[in-house]
Amino acid sequence: MLHVGVMLNPVTYRGIPAMKTRYESIANYEDAGLSYELIPCFLRLEDIHIVTGTCRAFVKHGNEYRQMILPLPPVIHNRTLYRHNENASDIHRLVQKGIYIFNEQNRFRKDHIHAILQEDPLLRIHLPKTLQGNLSSIHSLMEQTGDVVIKPSSGSVGRGIMRLRHSRGHWTLQCAHPSRPERWSTLRLHVGELPLFLHKRLLHVPHIVQETIPLALYNNRPFDIRVTVQRGYGGIWGVTGMFAKIAPSHTFVSNVAQGGTARSLPEVLSQAQAQAAKVSNIARLMNELERLALQIVHRLAQSLPRLADVGLDLGITQEGNIFFIECNGRDQRYGFSQAGMNNVWKETYTQPMAYARWLLERMPSADTERSLDRPLY
Repeated sequence: MLHVGVMLNPVTYRGIPAMKTRYESIANYEDAGLSYELIPCFLRLEDIHIVTGTCRAFVKHGNEYRQMILPLPPVIHNRTLYRHNENASDIHRLVQKGIYIFNEQNRFRKDHIHAILQEDPLLRIHLPKTLQGNLSSIHSLMEQTGDVVIKPSSGSVGRGIMRLRHSRGHWTLQCAHPSRPERWSTLRLHVGELPLFLHKRLLHVPHIVQETIPLALYNNRPFDIRVTVQRGYGGIWGVTGMFAKIAPSHTFVSNVAQGGTARSLPEVLSQAQAQAAKVSNIARLMNELERLALQIVHRLAQSLPRLADVGLDLGITQEGNIFFIECNGRDQRYGFSQAGMNNVWKETYTQPMAYARWLLERMPSADTERSLDRPLY
């Protein structure tokens, strides 16, 4: 059987011996590997030795995982989320050495993704108005829409998002506490003024500002939709699954990591449809979501190297219009499990292994034979 690499962040990697890998299911990787006669080896970027072409990795032996020195697998699925440029450079050097790393890049700036999609006239109509996050653009959108969202350009899982809203004759700012993100506050603003801490954030961290999408509601709470789109055997893009993410009562942010709730999409849409008669029938709406998701990933794959596994957040309005919210390069798949969609959750691990198998079969035999050699102790 061939080895395939799964590159993890250090915290996840350290939890493997005790099977405490947080949101990453090592067992699902193992099951998916067996389906395609692959042995997953779990590694960190810092444990790869480019000069010798070897790596230190966890491999399952019986009921436990052992660290071993192995020839570097010729195909690696990147599940890291490194922040620093030097890490991106190390990954690129591996690619230059002939290692196929899919999802070579996992952290995307929101303004960069928006700019790529903006170039496609068929996708442009599904994008909320988006500007660079500075005081001038914020004031401009406030005047135009009366409801704007401010996001860190490279933030994840909903951290750092703020909302400015005009209601009952005054403006409010809703934001999370900087040291306790589970606590949200709503501040009433003076006319024409923005708080000093917002000025400081914009100076220190790049942001974007967007018009707020008037999302459809489930139990009077806004929801959006996570769409997992992956390449499988044959390299063809497909939608593996979708689920709804419902915002908690104290905030507008739906991310599961921020207290949002995952639910089956048909269940949520059936109630949303009952509340808004203009919403299309459920089957048609889900087909539209799938079609748009595939359009988006095909466009992004033209600009982002070796893209193969993404989670898209899409929103629908009460009128049934669909909007793109953001793209996640390291899709947190556990939402499917929380929504009771265990078969789909497992499939989100199967598709990357199927894609890896297809890549290995297309490589010259000299490359794939390396992973058949005995481990180097």
